[in-house]
Amino acid sequence: MKLATLRNGKRDGRLVVVSRDLTRFTDASFLAPTLQAALDDWRRVSPHLATLAESLEHGAVPADRFHEHDALSPLPRAYQWADGSAYVNHVELVRKARGAEMPASFWTDPLIYQGGSDAFVAARDPILMADEAWGIDLEGEVTVIVDDLPMGATPDQAREAIRLVMLVNDVTLRALTGPELAKGFGFFQSKPSSAFSPVAVTPDELGDAWDGGKLHLPLSVDLNGKPFGRANAGIDMTFDFPTLIAHAARTRPLSAGAIIGSGTISNKDGDGPGKPIAEGGVGYSCIAERRMIETIRSGEPTTPFLRFGDTVRIEMKDKAGRSIFGAIEQTVKKYEGS
Repeated sequence: MKLATLRNGKRDGRLVVVSRDLTRFTDASFLAPTLQAALDDWRRVSPHLATLAESLEHGAVPADRFHEHDALSPLPRAYQWADGSAYVNHVELVRKARGAEMPASFWTDPLIYQGGSDAFVAARDPILMADEAWGIDLEGEVTVIVDDLPMGATPDQAREAIRLVMLVNDVTLRALTGPELAKGFGFFQSKPSSAFSPVAVTPDELGDAWDGGKLHLPLSVDLNGKPFGRANAGIDMTFDFPTLIAHAARTRPLSAGAIIGSGTISNKDGDGPGKPIAEGGVGYSCIAERRMIETIRSGEPTTPFLRFGDTVRIEMKDKAGRSIFGAIEQTVKKYEGS
């Protein structure tokens, strides 16, 4: 089934079930008022949501036209947002870009940071930034929402706890990351609010593209209407989701509704870094990676970071070309204050 949260004037919105083709929705708030409420009582509520989803497909329940612009992030706020960096090729390239060596342990021990989760951005709302000089970058990723997990959960337990799958644009301010990380205390200002796809889907909706730990489909990233990235999320993913989730739960329990991200999707080209789409490659899921390739080739980057007026679109389609999660489509706009 596919679930979304519609705007209703409240912080956490209203839970709805969306049709597989993303054209219609039916109210689900009588089963659970919000997605978080559904996740808190998933074993009881999810069978009823699944029945409602089938009724929607057969036209057996009242339905209205689904507009992605009306949707908030499926979880407008969450108890936890922990983003991994499962595509180690991306980590290596971005660290090179700021002159940092990559420890060999990064290939064997997952990397995760804890992001801000109190104010996610809706998929069609703008990216508001006060200054272009911050180095505004997009990051296209896959994320999962999990059920309750105990501290020390195993990868097998983690696999069974995956409830929903989404996409995310994990915006990063590249000019702030280096100085911030140099302090030795992690990201904060360099990681503003993230935007999630209009719709979250249960893993069974993904068919054989989902193997329980990875999603084997390309992620489409367009910049100002032109193809920028088509990297496959199932390729070059060093750590799968169960591994990332178990790593996050090593020293703490995870509560229902916790979101775990894959990190920026990144594919190699043979033994080397990826190539731009214009050169026959699959491109990139963030600008920093492309800039690093340009630096390796010519000594300096030529692709600018996002500027006011730029538009980013992130979407994933199934093998028949149908959008699975809806699209994250955002324009960068100057923040003028509240």
